Amino acid sequence: MKRACSKNGNKDINSSMHVLLPLQKKMSEIKPTNYLRMKSFCILLGCMVSFLPVMAQKGNNDVRKGNKLYNTLNYDAAAILYKEALKKNQKSFDAAYDLGNALYRQKNYKEAMSAYQKALPLTQDKIQLAHDFHNVGNALMNQKQYEDALKAYRSALLANPNDDETRFNYAYAAEMLKHQQNKDKQNKNQQNKQNKQDQKNQQNKQNQNGNNKNNQNKNKQNQDQQQPQGGGMSKQNADQILNAIQQEENQVQDKINQQRVQMHEQNPAKDW
Repeated sequence: MKRACSKNGNKDINSSMHVLLPLQKKMSEIKPTNYLRMKSFCILLGCMVSFLPVMAQKGNNDVRKGNKLYNTLNYDAAAILYKEALKKNQKSFDAAYDLGNALYRQKNYKEAMSAYQKALPLTQDKIQLAHDFHNVGNALMNQKQYEDALKAYRSALLANPNDDETRFNYAYAAEMLKHQQNKDKQNKNQQNKQNKQDQKNQQNKQNQNGNNKNNQNKNKQNQDQQQPQGGGMSKQNADQILNAIQQEENQVQDKINQQRVQMHEQNPAKDW
């Protein structure tokens, strides 16, 4: 298991790769500046660039102060100084790169990635580019953006194919991406299965509602047949009343017929 490198090159004992992937060392430690060559270069340019070093030097002072704070694990204060350095010298690769490291140590991976990306166009040095892309990949890994992390590590390896830590992280990112894709596939299958079950439940519910509605309509029809006809009277009651009326009429008719017979007997027909 690789450990995260601090800015001065020491290993952080308690930082596992799952939490903090290896940060690359500070540029000045990987590629020391040749002071004599730099001095000769400055003499050669002379006053042609005499107006440039003032602000750059102030920015470099902030970077150096930030480095001291960084090495004491005071990452928040170091980040402030690196930002000040960038305000004074926006083309400072060291300030942008070191700001990314300070933000990364605070687990502010999104802003760290932004700082690393800002540093990329500020250098043409292959080693610096490799280390910067490496740390971009680290920031993306901590955000579980494994596919983009692979691209960053690939760019780092193109700049420096001999970087073992980047090769290790590349392989790890590829494995994590495969795991993520398998998990996404399982989740998708589970979601599809759940959707089918939901649709089945919905169909069953609709069928149940339809059956209930049919039963309600059937019950209503039965009730309508038993509903009273015009005054709150059921068909059975109406039939009974009609039969009673018919019987009364028959009885009246019988009485009338009997009266006619009696009158005929009392008044016989006359002989003319």
